[in-house]
Amino acid sequence: MSEMQRPGALYQQVAAAIREAILSGEFEPEAPLPSESQLMARYRVSRPTVRNAVAALRAEGLIDVRHGKGSFVRSSGLPALTIERRISRTTGGRFTTHDDTEWEAVDEPTVYRSHTTKTTGRPLGLAEEEALFGCDRLLTDPATGTRMMHRTLIPFTTAEATPGLAEAPDTPPEAIYALLTKAGHKLWWSETVRARMPLPDERAALRLPDATPVLHTSRVTHGTDDRPLLLEELRVGADRAELAYKITADQQPARRTRT
Repeated sequence: MSEMQRPGALYQQVAAAIREAILSGEFEPEAPLPSESQLMARYRVSRPTVRNAVAALRAEGLIDVRHGKGSFVRSSGLPALTIERRISRTTGGRFTTHDDTEWEAVDEPTVYRSHTTKTTGRPLGLAEEEALFGCDRLLTDPATGTRMMHRTLIPFTTAEATPGLAEAPDTPPEAIYALLTKAGHKLWWSETVRARMPLPDERAALRLPDATPVLHTSRVTHGTDDRPLLLEELRVGADRAELAYKITADQQPARRTRT
């Protein structure tokens, strides 16, 4: 190939040429990127220029660097896992969540005492520095290798008013729903989803490739008088999973007709 004749810095020119090769399918998804030496020869540029171009494409999310194996074109296929965000209740009063995915615990749950922040206090209807229990779980789906971080935040007011919960804040969410129902609450849930770049500890725990965002869901359990009782946060790599919801129409009250 002749020397690059595009506008912009030389590494940007090389990055643009590699990007075109990826998007056109010349460099196929999941295939290894040509070596630095091959790219140097192809574009007639120096090694630092190639490295800067590859780094730019990694930041864009087009290239995934696998330690000890080299650079690979990021897959453009569908996520490996669909997580169904639903809550069901059996005739026996038992609650179930998610779908049929058999999540396995990577480690033992981590239980701690903490307090609300501006971010966590708002959905719970609490001010900052309110006391709460926290429980963190790191889970994995053996079939796809997808990892998920799940956090339960229980205000002290909820725990103290629910028999058995303050003594066992690591109770699974489905069992907490049952405890809250037994305590007299008629439950309903609200959930929000946002995409953001991961924090360093999230990137390590979820084993995320470079430039990969996380899907961050916040589910609030509401009880009597619509009061927020519980906050659950789920974090999963956006390259590994998608979220699915069942949506039904609310029944609107009939309009009164004037006589």
